[in-house]
Amino acid sequence: MHNAHDVLTPESLTMLQVIAQEGSFASAARHLGLVPSALTYRVRQIEDALDVLLFDRSARQARPTEAGMELLREGARLLQDIDAVAHRVRRVATGWEPQLTLSVDGVISRPTLLELVEAFYATAPPTRLKLRDGIMQGTLEALTSGRADLALGVSVGGSNVAGLHQEPLGDVRFVFVVAPHHPLASAAEPITDATLLQHRAVAVADSAQRGGATMGLLGGQDVFTVDTMQAKVQVQLRGLGCGFLPEPMVRPYLAAGHLVAKQVARPERSLRVHYAWGGPGFTAPGRALQWWLTQLKSPTTRHALLENHHHF
Repeated sequence: MHNAHDVLTPESLTMLQVIAQEGSFASAARHLGLVPSALTYRVRQIEDALDVLLFDRSARQARPTEAGMELLREGARLLQDIDAVAHRVRRVATGWEPQLTLSVDGVISRPTLLELVEAFYATAPPTRLKLRDGIMQGTLEALTSGRADLALGVSVGGSNVAGLHQEPLGDVRFVFVVAPHHPLASAAEPITDATLLQHRAVAVADSAQRGGATMGLLGGQDVFTVDTMQAKVQVQLRGLGCGFLPEPMVRPYLAAGHLVAKQVARPERSLRVHYAWGGPGFTAPGRALQWWLTQLKSPTTRHALLENHHHF
């Protein structure tokens, strides 16, 4: 007896579609260039393998049963998938990657990133796109470990990694901010480390799987840790802690008075961030990565990726 793998071939699924469309075995057999007995035999093979009745033969017409309708629906989807796979394989053969993964740091503007994604999809690429959130060392580590193809917002050096390419995106200025109802909002400036130590800091966990880093934290300070820069903004807006945030990200909140920038005794931080690609075993970029690298050559695009955090 045949099993489901033997009988559910693209050819047999197409045959069942024709029977349903033609409405009778005789008409379908003519359409497929088969004798009716051969067509009936093939349908019985499928029914025996699945142990179901696919067509109601009580009338002169071949009407699909409930089970038959389900197989026709799923079969149509499978045939579409096969066509899509064939199309994708043909396109990949022309130099497109099957998947492109971007490791995106929290300092990167999500609206601008999604505008680039929209423009990328407008070219109808066969490449599947995947975005990964990255923070500090983890943004680069996703690239060097082979889990990403392009890293945006890299703030740590990767010059010692073989085959790695790195270009600057620009500088991001970090400002120390608190909610207007936070105790530090009325503190005398510059705020000393001794004063900061008495208040909870908000930190973003480094997404590196090994090691990891923290920025701007004092030893012994109470810390509330979140996993994205956007979450850190929301936590500080609620007055649940204090800390440094990228100035472009908090600019509208400062203008509206929802956050207050405070001078601290420690020096103001400015971070140079890069985009990076390549790494161990890298040869040449495929067409999808080439598209992204071409966009990143634009100073306007690089500026927007660091500055345009809000749409109004």
